Amino acid sequence: MVRIIFRIPACFNRQPPARANFMMQLGFVSAILPEYNLEEVFAVAGQCGYECVEVMCWPPGKAERRYAGTTHIDVTDLSDERIDQIQSLCQRYDVAISSLGYYPNPLSPDEAESKLASEHLIQLINASSKLGIGRVTTFVGRDWNKTVDDNWPRFETVWGPIIEAAEKADVRIGIENCPMLFTDDEWPGGKNLATSPAIWRRMFETFPSEHFGLNYDPSHPVFMHMDYLTPMRAFADRLVHIHAKDVRVDQVMLDQVGVFANPNEWHTPKLPGLGQVDWGQFFSILTDTGYSGPVCVEVEDRAYEGSIENRIRALKQSHDYLRMFLPRM
Repeated sequence: MVRIIFRIPACFNRQPPARANFMMQLGFVSAILPEYNLEEVFAVAGQCGYECVEVMCWPPGKAERRYAGTTHIDVTDLSDERIDQIQSLCQRYDVAISSLGYYPNPLSPDEAESKLASEHLIQLINASSKLGIGRVTTFVGRDWNKTVDDNWPRFETVWGPIIEAAEKADVRIGIENCPMLFTDDEWPGGKNLATSPAIWRRMFETFPSEHFGLNYDPSHPVFMHMDYLTPMRAFADRLVHIHAKDVRVDQVMLDQVGVFANPNEWHTPKLPGLGQVDWGQFFSILTDTGYSGPVCVEVEDRAYEGSIENRIRALKQSHDYLRMFLPRM
């Protein structure tokens, strides 16, 4: 039997073909299990029923913020022997690697921080190619004290060589749409440029490469009071990777502090199904785009962070909920 995969055009007012392959893979982001090694992460994935994992690959060292600093694969020391070990683990636990993930600030005004982030991203790109994964997920970054326009020349300078490396290695980069505006040190602009369709459109005009796209998370537009469904159609050909995270906007608190307060004062990340994302509508649109890649749960729900047991329960609960929309074939 021959399976035909159609390439879906980006234009969102066209309907997808009647016959298409919608074999998405359900996974999770490994950052929620920082104390586990890679084999233990894969074991959890297998026990919960996940098909893939977005593996965190920060440079070894101390974390500078929540969910950062996790190194489940050290790409700075990736020998052929280690590549064989990783691929053997994937086979043993029947779990794929959806992407190599690393979420720094490549456009930091601190030149040393920017240089480290950019160089490590290129190492991830090369590692993703060697491992046969073909994806890297990250942030564009931003100087949070400057406007979007004032950040643009540096965006072009820093990201040109990174995208060139991705093209050479045939690896797609997925940029997450999180504003990174949650704490006082990220005020006022946030530490990530790629927050809105207008900015994505400008980014893709600057770098029209098919190796540069989105790691789309619907929870971020929700708390920014934006439509989270239409962008999936409008940028269908730029969807590299998907994050499944929910969010609750606490209206009582928002009414007290206003939208210009730090978002942590009035919004709360939640597990899928416990917030304001309509996952039925989300997957209805996502399947219409023809997307057939990974969808990875990102656990950032503080209600489940008290213990490793609770975090694994969160992964299991998220898996069981999302299986309604992503049946295993």
